[in-house]
Amino acid sequence: MQTLDAIRVVETGGCANDGIGAKGDGGNALGPYQIWSVYHQDAVERDPTLTDYQLCLTSKSYSERVVRAYMGRYAHAALRRLEAGLGTIADVEQISRIHNGGPRGATTRRKATDPYWRKIKKEVLR
Repeated sequence: MQTLDAIRVVETGGCANDGIGAKGDGGNALGPYQIWSVYHQDAVERDPTLTDYQLCLTSKSYSERVVRAYMGRYAHAALRRLEAGLGTIADVEQISRIHNGGPRGATTRRKATDPYWRKIKKEVLR
């Protein structure tokens, strides 16, 4: 999904190996998508097979499963449209803002996620 690629590039674009092994935010954010423990815990509620937070650091596919589970909870319709190839730029925006700002990132935290969204949008429209 192009949206995940854009998120990965914005989160860890300068890192080798597509962000595998990347740590950010003082070691609190792991891997290609810079996933925090609380994000992972939230995703586990949706997909209990996500059993090892540390895999976010070393596995792009595991990290993508975490992001999909999280978005399945907070942006289900947008995620399904994007996965079916029917998504819009508004769906990309919703997913991106939620990834960056948490469950309310696309609504009440819009202003806080504006800079992140601009980076994602630039990457997607590239």
